[in-house]
Amino acid sequence: MCDGEICEPVTQTTTSRSEGGAEEQVRIDKNGPSVTLHPSIDLAPVDPLKAAHWLLKDVIQWATQTEHLSRNLLECLRTEAIDGEVLLSLTEDDIREFRYKLGYKLTFGELKKFWLAVLKLQLLIKNSAVDSVMLGIESHVGHSMNYMPVAGSVVGPPSSTCPCPQPDCPSYVSDCDTYLRTGGRYIAPEYFKTAMSLGYSFVVTWITSFVMVIVHERVPDMKRYPPLPDIFLDNVPHIPWAFNMCEITGSLLFTIWLVVLIFHKYRTVLLRRFFALAGTVFLLRCVTMLITSLSVPGTHLQCSQKDFAIDDPNIDLVGALIIRMTRAYRIWSGLGMSIQGVRTCGDYMFSGHTVALTLLNFFITEYTPRNLYFLHTLTWLLNMFGIFFILAAHEHYSIDVFVAFYITSRLFLYYHTLANNRALMQGDSKRTRVWFPMFSYFESSVDGMVPNEFDTVGSLITGMLNQLLKVKDQLILLSKRDWSEERPSDSPSNMFGLDSDIRAAFFTPNQSTNQVTTGLSRHNSQTHLNSKPNQNAGRTFRDVSVDPFSRTTVVAAGQDLAKEKKLL
Repeated sequence: MCDGEICEPVTQTTTSRSEGGAEEQVRIDKNGPSVTLHPSIDLAPVDPLKAAHWLLKDVIQWATQTEHLSRNLLECLRTEAIDGEVLLSLTEDDIREFRYKLGYKLTFGELKKFWLAVLKLQLLIKNSAVDSVMLGIESHVGHSMNYMPVAGSVVGPPSSTCPCPQPDCPSYVSDCDTYLRTGGRYIAPEYFKTAMSLGYSFVVTWITSFVMVIVHERVPDMKRYPPLPDIFLDNVPHIPWAFNMCEITGSLLFTIWLVVLIFHKYRTVLLRRFFALAGTVFLLRCVTMLITSLSVPGTHLQCSQKDFAIDDPNIDLVGALIIRMTRAYRIWSGLGMSIQGVRTCGDYMFSGHTVALTLLNFFITEYTPRNLYFLHTLTWLLNMFGIFFILAAHEHYSIDVFVAFYITSRLFLYYHTLANNRALMQGDSKRTRVWFPMFSYFESSVDGMVPNEFDTVGSLITGMLNQLLKVKDQLILLSKRDWSEERPSDSPSNMFGLDSDIRAAFFTPNQSTNQVTTGLSRHNSQTHLNSKPNQNAGRTFRDVSVDPFSRTTVVAAGQDLAKEKKLL
């Protein structure tokens, strides 16, 4: 019986005798033609290691007895004359064409099972025989083996004459064994790039603080420039405590993000991306709030140019710069938050608080598992309520909040779309390097999406202890190396081949240079008298107790040797 398109062939096996007298096993399909498998002497399962030499009947037997493929696939193999050599050279695209180009009525499950069976056979041949090199299956099998479910698969014995070729690791991978063990999903920490992104964000926050001081000095006069018409602000009453509530919601989001960073396995990649995006958005904010100064959005705000004005004529340019840098440091150290005592005016287009809330929300949602619906709903609620509190406090215009949310969310999505799809970046890599040089540098070694894998508390503590032990070993090694370099007494003897009796006789601490040179000359003359005439010709000794690399010592020793030769 057949259920739908996928079914096992209903067969009836009969035994007949050929003209030569050998028995043959014939399989009769009720819904198809009969196929002679092979003589009864070959009823044993086919050897997968000899797949390169299989005939069509061997492929049919393998598909029927070993893999239990459906009748439709068997008919496809018979029609297309798939023998062993063709079977081993198939790719996933070739198998997909059975349905989409050749028109066979095969389901997706049938295609996938057949591809996994072929891939398992190709891997077996690749790891155990030289036929894989002749058949050209090295290239496409190497890319697919990371996704092959090897549990329960048959692995043949390794060949002693042809060792298994190991797949190459990309140039950016420092730990090749870990990369291969994790199936190509290993992502290097790259602490230097993370430090670079941190420095970039640090510089941008300083620039932002300084620009906020400048725009406060240029804030329009409230008497001449009243608040601009705004649909939301004109219809929502002012709530004095709303801005503090906005910063509290931001603190909650930051706490959640900090927990995610601590336990995420790829925390350095997350930090690098967070600093890069935050720095870029705030750098753009510096430009927008500097080129156009908007009027104060609410009459409750006591903003005046005199607050940050420098009216003293005795202050020169350097003094004014120092005053502005001091004010910028107060804003920077307080993170621009009113609960930290920071109060600024003029930095309206666009809202920095909205940028922080949106970035934290998107990063928490992106780098936590998709099934944490409660956490994702909570972060979105905190983001939206934070934006509402900003507007309810009348600290920003509605356009400030809208532009901030749009720019931050779009930049986050564009960055991660390029990072998760390397083909989009490699298709036009030159233009990407020109317009996004920082992105090209930071994401050069990340291929695909960053998996959301987390450390447990025990593994986190173990990793920290291992890092501490590694640092301790490095420090001990450096200290031993420095200590060995500070002891030059053993190295000269090994360097110049002096015996222990020579060191005892000529390298006493209180000897002068002349005494050492004389001792060396006497020792050389005695050795010369008791040996062959040309044995010590051209040999020169240095006074290494004074300076092993001194030219004057070598010259003095050479002159004494010349005198000894003349006497001899």
